[in-house]
Amino acid sequence: MKTGDMIQITITPPAIVPMLVAPVPLVGSSTSLVVNGAPACLLGDELPMAIAGPLPYTAPPFVTPGMGTVSVTLTPTNQTMLSQNGKAILIKGQQFVAKFTVTAPAMQPTPGGPVPDPVATKPGTAQFITTTINAKAG
Repeated sequence: MKTGDMIQITITPPAIVPMLVAPVPLVGSSTSLVVNGAPACLLGDELPMAIAGPLPYTAPPFVTPGMGTVSVTLTPTNQTMLSQNGKAILIKGQQFVAKFTVTAPAMQPTPGGPVPDPVATKPGTAQFITTTINAKAG
């Protein structure tokens, strides 16, 4: 994986996280390894800054937005055994686990007052998207 490749995170419905609807570009942190002219992505680059902070979400019928954070758990197929500066290099691999953790629940408006979303963790999946077919590190 390199700068400009993407991560696609899908949170299981009914939860909707607008910032995760479209794939998000990765930014590689390698200073010495380049793939097709772009810095390679190392372990730690899998969650771009654009989606690393708290994100708004809804989960109908909880239509008043709440906030939460996304995290991903890479599998061994998503990283190399070889490392660059002590960090594994990210590779496409297979789909992996994503999780959205609610920090402020979305609310359902009711005549008796707002009712909070009781589900604190929303499961999901993630995958890397790349146009690089074969690349050799060197």
